[in-house]
Amino acid sequence: METVARNPVDGIYPATGDYVHAMEVRGAQRMLFVSGTMGLDPGGRPGADLTEQLELVWNNIRAILASAEMTVDNIVRQTSYLRDVSYAGENAAARVAALGGRAIPTTAIVVQTLESDWLIELEIIAVA
Repeated sequence: METVARNPVDGIYPATGDYVHAMEVRGAQRMLFVSGTMGLDPGGRPGADLTEQLELVWNNIRAILASAEMTVDNIVRQTSYLRDVSYAGENAAARVAALGGRAIPTTAIVVQTLESDWLIELEIIAVA
């Protein structure tokens, strides 16, 4: 499988260093669509704050990926659902750290979550 970042420079605003406009995937044989995943511990309890929830959500995503014999290197798309716009910076930093600096197409949306103590929910697409 090969991925090719697509960041046109003519006729569109520039992407920043932490994301790309599009990701072309070539030769993939499997696709994994991960539902919204929260920063909950194995007992279903949310982390105490955004930092802890971001750590938990990425651990949960790694576990889901491992069940499909994938890693974060297979992620080609992420959508973040944030309870507050002020979470955007920390969320982006956590994504960059989790992906080892690899940029992918991403969207962040501010929403009202189903439970008030769920601060973040991430949805990803991975390919292999």
